[in-house]
Amino acid sequence: MFDLVYDTIFFASYGNIYGLGNIAVSSFDVLLAYIVAIIVSIIVALVLKIPLLPSKPYRYSFDVSALYPTPIIAIGIFSIFLVLNYTFIYNGMVLAAIIGILSALFVKYLFDFVFPKPLDETNGEDSNE
Repeated sequence: MFDLVYDTIFFASYGNIYGLGNIAVSSFDVLLAYIVAIIVSIIVALVLKIPLLPSKPYRYSFDVSALYPTPIIAIGIFSIFLVLNYTFIYNGMVLAAIIGILSALFVKYLFDFVFPKPLDETNGEDSNE
């Protein structure tokens, strides 16, 4: 498993397939930028008063929390920028922080509009209303 993680990080730090790898970022910098994106997104989500965990029962909860959709969205968007070989300044650390902030704002204000909650099977209405 660790070889897969290392190969994935190494691939993200390697240049793109078109040979335009003018930005050489090491695999340690990529891993550190991912960690920065995760930590910043969780901290900003907690500052915006998003709960740390969803409501119980956790398995059937569609509530947003600081631990589930926020860092996942930050990692995904940051991965898109890495694949496009765009790291901005300081080897992607500033970009990771900006994406962490924007992903927390997205989860707080736009997540329910983009991804609505499923309908309640018994009443035919939105759940948790």
